[in-house]
Amino acid sequence: MIQIGFYRQRNLIRFKQLATRIKKNEGFKRSIYKDVLGNPTIGYGHLVVSLDKFENKKRYSKRILTKVFNQDLNDAILKFKKNYNSKSLPNNVKEVIIEMIFQLGINNTLKFVRFKTNIEKKLYFLAAFELIKSRWYKQTPKRVEGLINILLRS
Repeated sequence: MIQIGFYRQRNLIRFKQLATRIKKNEGFKRSIYKDVLGNPTIGYGHLVVSLDKFENKKRYSKRILTKVFNQDLNDAILKFKKNYNSKSLPNNVKEVIIEMIFQLGINNTLKFVRFKTNIEKKLYFLAAFELIKSRWYKQTPKRVEGLINILLRS
């Protein structure tokens, strides 16, 4: 098991829960498919970019795609730490933001300006409201509702 980002040994169980939830929300496919926006994707929601060496119609092992997932999750955690004051946030809020970064990318997550402002002010109900008003909610309502439920546990 890799140790990732701010998840020290005592938080390893939380990391496993986060990874498991993201995997469940993303689903898994061994070959390239189009996501809801028409982007080429593989494994556990990995956006295929030009630097990737994945080939269309080829099936890849779960082991390889799990490594890609772990790299993507590590990247999301590092981007979270760089862009958010993680020390002042409860774990459930951190996890929601990390999952947002995993699914949407950091640039799209940072476009939720009012969400971020409300998070910083610890106004989690208003932050949740910003998610409900988003286009992201219209695209993946069940996932966003699940994340809102986690967010509101604060």
